[in-house]
Amino acid sequence: MKTGFRQLVIAGGRPAFHETVHVGRPNIGNRERLSERIDDLLNRRWLTNNGQYVQEFERRVADRLGARHVIAICNGTVALQIAIRELELSGEVIVPSFTFPATVHALQWLGVTPVFCDVDPRSHTLDYRRVEALITPRTTGLLPVHLWGGACDVDELSAIASRRNLKLLFDAAHGFGCAYKGRMIGNFGNAEVLSFHATKVLNTFEGGAIVTNDDDLATRLRLVRNVGFRALDDVAMLGTNGKMTEVAAAMGLTGLESVDEFIAVNREHYCQYRQELEPLTGVKVMSFGADERSNYHYVVLEIEESRAGLSRDDLMHVLHLENIRARRYFFPGCHRIAPYRNLYPDAGSVLPETDRLTRSVLCLPTGTSLDSNDVGAICRIIRLAVTHAHEVRPLVAAQQQLLRMTEDGKK
Repeated sequence: MKTGFRQLVIAGGRPAFHETVHVGRPNIGNRERLSERIDDLLNRRWLTNNGQYVQEFERRVADRLGARHVIAICNGTVALQIAIRELELSGEVIVPSFTFPATVHALQWLGVTPVFCDVDPRSHTLDYRRVEALITPRTTGLLPVHLWGGACDVDELSAIASRRNLKLLFDAAHGFGCAYKGRMIGNFGNAEVLSFHATKVLNTFEGGAIVTNDDDLATRLRLVRNVGFRALDDVAMLGTNGKMTEVAAAMGLTGLESVDEFIAVNREHYCQYRQELEPLTGVKVMSFGADERSNYHYVVLEIEESRAGLSRDDLMHVLHLENIRARRYFFPGCHRIAPYRNLYPDAGSVLPETDRLTRSVLCLPTGTSLDSNDVGAICRIIRLAVTHAHEVRPLVAAQQQLLRMTEDGKK
């Protein structure tokens, strides 16, 4: 247990964790039950093509969400691409830059122009107050992103989409198990896209899904997912291969049986982080509204450098030395990565909140791979780093300077 500044690695101590602790370490359900399902599908030799596990997974997710249709897809990015295409989005679509690149890439990949909108400082999601000023005759839709286990302002965005005759597609990669005003995420807009990537609260190893209450849209989505096949030797439309495999669905079904336990563990860790870190000056722990239901799968800090005495990157450096792989999502912002930094060189001037968050947000490890002692150890390191910020900053600067000199010497 680290009780003093000199025990930190940055000051010459030993790492708090022998094995690296990651953000998004996969949750694993009952391994025996998963093995039984895998043995069964292997024995039946039905590995893909809409087998019984995919169908059951879709039904059970739909039941949990209270949604009419869940279309399982091989991953969240392909799910976004299929949904964008079948909603006939074209021209321009308004989207946050403060998101994982796949959100924006899915638009650009299909020849749709992403128009970056700034985000709300509280929720970190698309700021509905800034949307209408960005709408042009070429705008066909909105692509907001639910973040951190919290929801966008669904009511306001839905009102804008209805008033301006725009399609509304939500990226709900972080949203499984979450609700907005008592209604489960998955039931809003024209459709919502879930991610079941290994890092999410519920995973299918790799996977995603499109959720919709539109019967006609669901029919088209199922055709497109299966290369356009309506029946054997009957291709009804242009499609792609977006099918989820049976082994992925088996993992998803196994996780579903334990997902409430996963969320309960996340909530315990989240509450512990808040209790231990909120008293720190310049450190804010992301909170959720009283009308929201969260999966608590992301523990998000905002580091205010002028008050904390050290930057987000200084704190991340300290944590990494301790084998705590905290992440600075979503650095540096989509508007500052290829190809968008060249397409929109002045985007930063209209995205001040996005730029602020990319400099201040730090995500901490949580999930079933940790226990309360681990969370306590992480909190103690953060407290030591912040309370000794005046000593930490020069040490970080010296180490980074040495690293730069070493890298220059290799060139």
